Amino acid sequence: MQTLRPVGQGASARKYDILTALGAYALAQGKHDQRRVLRLMTLVTARYNWARDELAVGQREIARLWSVDERTVKREMALLRARGWLVVRRQGTRGRVTQYGLDLGRMLDDTAPQWPAVGPDFELRMGQGDAADDTVVPMPVKGNVRAPDISPGTEWALAQAVLHGNDPGLYASWIAGLERVERAGGRLTLRAPSRFHGAYVQTHLERRILAACREVDGDVSEVRVVV
Repeated sequence: MQTLRPVGQGASARKYDILTALGAYALAQGKHDQRRVLRLMTLVTARYNWARDELAVGQREIARLWSVDERTVKREMALLRARGWLVVRRQGTRGRVTQYGLDLGRMLDDTAPQWPAVGPDFELRMGQGDAADDTVVPMPVKGNVRAPDISPGTEWALAQAVLHGNDPGLYASWIAGLERVERAGGRLTLRAPSRFHGAYVQTHLERRILAACREVDGDVSEVRVVV
């Protein structure tokens, strides 16, 4: 499941949605999980760099923010890594704190059962509602839509084939124009032909694209669109 990084157009709303999903999930859990998720939400709100997917905070600073000791911080961060919500980007060394990223896809997978509790509008906005695809507007396409070339064998070439098979018109309108830029860990970066095209893909197709990518490569956890 999920998600393009919440940056650019609509980023603020997406951040609130992610925090709402975490809050709704926490409230459905026991007190220990509630407290753990609240601690993460506070840390993300105070120190997470959304644009760079970077959380670089020392244990002492986290302990002060959480009103706990550093031993508790070490345990809680380890449990969040084990859950898959926190990912180590760069291990800390002497004089340098550990740099973390967030696996937003895993977070949304885990919190999805609580989305209906927020409301049908939230569920629809997060891509789970029955009418989620009604806002996607395929442009008129004449004739047969040629299938993508899968000879490169990349995750994007194979994902394009999946997307073409599901909806050739939609593929021709919005997917075919996206170019693969690079792959870094679980992050796949694509380039859109224009700012409008990229913003439209982010708003309406992000979940569908990531689902196709994960179908052919389960290690893909994020799709980023640049111009």
